[in-house]
Amino acid sequence: MLLQNAEILTAIVTPFNDDGTINYHGLEELVNHLIAHGSQGFVVGGTTGEVATLSNEEKLALYQKFVEIAAGRVPVIAGTGSNNTQATIELSKQVSQIKGLAAQLVVVPYYNKPNQRGMIAHFTAVAAHSSLPIIIYNIPGRTGVTMSNQTILELAKNPQIIGVKQCTTVEDLEYLVEHAPHNFLIFSGEDAQSLAAKAVGAQGIISVASHLYGDQMSQMYAALDAGNIAEAGAWQRKLTPKMAALFMFPSPSGVKAALNAQGFHTGSCRLPIVNLNDDEQRQLAHALGIANGDLSQPINLQLGVNHD
Repeated sequence: MLLQNAEILTAIVTPFNDDGTINYHGLEELVNHLIAHGSQGFVVGGTTGEVATLSNEEKLALYQKFVEIAAGRVPVIAGTGSNNTQATIELSKQVSQIKGLAAQLVVVPYYNKPNQRGMIAHFTAVAAHSSLPIIIYNIPGRTGVTMSNQTILELAKNPQIIGVKQCTTVEDLEYLVEHAPHNFLIFSGEDAQSLAAKAVGAQGIISVASHLYGDQMSQMYAALDAGNIAEAGAWQRKLTPKMAALFMFPSPSGVKAALNAQGFHTGSCRLPIVNLNDDEQRQLAHALGIANGDLSQPINLQLGVNHD
């Protein structure tokens, strides 16, 4: 599948063994499950993948193994960004040597708080030194700065910059869809915007909730494609509180707790993110609507409407 045909991409967790190393067996198990349940592609080494705690050696090994696991079934995007332009360039060069990746996800520089000219200079420099296409990751809540729509549109003129993961407003998505080149990929990074993003013409969603609700999100998009707006809207209304619940606690502690309880071997989070304690797991289970506050119980989400 081409990246241009993928609508639901999972920003996948990085499973760890008890000794803190990457659990590749658990990763393969999870990837295969997600592909069978709605994931049409992956972002590996993103925020949900705890990229800030991975060494460059771990990233390179993870990305190489991931493309082997995916085996061409779905597109794979690898996280390479940082707040250090030269370091981003060097990692991007190395990641570009991995065959089978569709693109790299490069975050707007955090902590340094560059202005718009600085952002343009940063992404232009990375693009000039990497053979792997770039998707901009605009997430003000984590970077402390917002890349403006005009800056995104300016960077979209660069043939090496093929898209954006946008974590701002639906209004921004609308503006970008209206004004960006027709082949520029626009994804929302906010699960609650999944339906709205696609409805206004964006490519789709880079999702955390698809770890648990990929089937339901796929049904929502299928309903929208079929013109069944009422059903699509009903799915989003059902999904939105579940999506919010996964961020009750610092991510990815919530989704990892749920996956572990459901029998997937994703392991612990790396510090400074801590695992959910028993009380927090019960809170999460109740927020997800799981019986008796037990995260190990089946996670079912039915629409509850008559389709006759």
